[in-house]
Amino acid sequence: MHEQEHGSHGPLAGFTVGVTAARRADELGALLERRGAAVQHAPALRIVPLADDAELLDATNALVSHAPDIVVATTAIGFRGWLEAADGWGHGEELLDRLRGAQVLARGPKVKGAVRAAGLTEEWSPASDSMAEVLERLLGQDVTGRRIALQLHGEPLPGFVEALRDAGADVVVVPVYRWMPPEDLAPLDRLIDATVARSLDAVTFTSAPAGASLLTRAQDRGLLPELLDALRHDVLAACVGPVTALPLQAHGIDTVQPARFRLGPLVQLLCQELPGRARTLPVAGRRIEIRGHAVLVDGDLRPVPPAGMSLLHSLARRPGWVVSRADLLRALPGAGRDEHAVETAMARLRSALGAPKLIQTVVKRGYRLALDPGADAKYADA
Repeated sequence: MHEQEHGSHGPLAGFTVGVTAARRADELGALLERRGAAVQHAPALRIVPLADDAELLDATNALVSHAPDIVVATTAIGFRGWLEAADGWGHGEELLDRLRGAQVLARGPKVKGAVRAAGLTEEWSPASDSMAEVLERLLGQDVTGRRIALQLHGEPLPGFVEALRDAGADVVVVPVYRWMPPEDLAPLDRLIDATVARSLDAVTFTSAPAGASLLTRAQDRGLLPELLDALRHDVLAACVGPVTALPLQAHGIDTVQPARFRLGPLVQLLCQELPGRARTLPVAGRRIEIRGHAVLVDGDLRPVPPAGMSLLHSLARRPGWVVSRADLLRALPGAGRDEHAVETAMARLRSALGAPKLIQTVVKRGYRLALDPGADAKYADA
């Protein structure tokens, strides 16, 4: 679906999307905003270089003293970080010399660029950026007794190392970065609160540790049951691929994933999913589509304040039915007991919608959405 088909507002206008990524968060945020979404960014992790880490030094020394037959470079930043760390330890030239004699597999074009910038040449790179394709390629040749250096980027690769070792390979894992909780937890806490309050329409995940970190933080704050309820029923969990989805699925959260495990297809998937989940109703001769923080009235985007959206959701639960002021007051966050708050919020809602006749006042009873007569049967039990 082309963006122009949605008018000037973009397919994600009126929706708010949470971004948990630490790496490439700006790129993902820009892709979402370009399609009209409001973005709430809260890195669930930080990536810590392991320049002083004994594990990385040990792996580097092991490969310098006993050269690998095959090198798998998984990320550009990780591969560069490894060579820089080796340089810092005075092993840079020796390591490059060992890698020159090895068969290099580079996962994707950015990694290929980093490999070539180091003066090396990759033998092969998958078309899909998929580690599954890399594994398939390796297992398609006889790896018995072959020494394979696997450069990781923070997170382990479930099943990858085990499959190679089962096939007889000698695998040396090179852990270049480690995932750690963010130094400032406030943005992550705000994202958890927004998810629980249903003021987000979707949360995106680009790594398994990000999902695990979000769940752990919610548990630490005593909010895990509320967060799981929101993600199971109201807030869409969108993952870049199946490995990323594992920690969420382990908690019974249904996720959506694009066919190609990349940021662009992830955003395109949201462009289909979120409008498809929006409530569309024929009201007072108009077509209204209720989105997260805005309403499309005959295709015209009308931003609505949070109190107004709360009222509108209450009215839309049973369209055409009268909702009492008392019930609407209960739907208003922090409104107290004064029913005058309902009248004030209703006036603002009507003004925001720009079509006062969409919502009817029913004297002494409350308010109702002015559902078109022909739609009554369809929505009577909605």
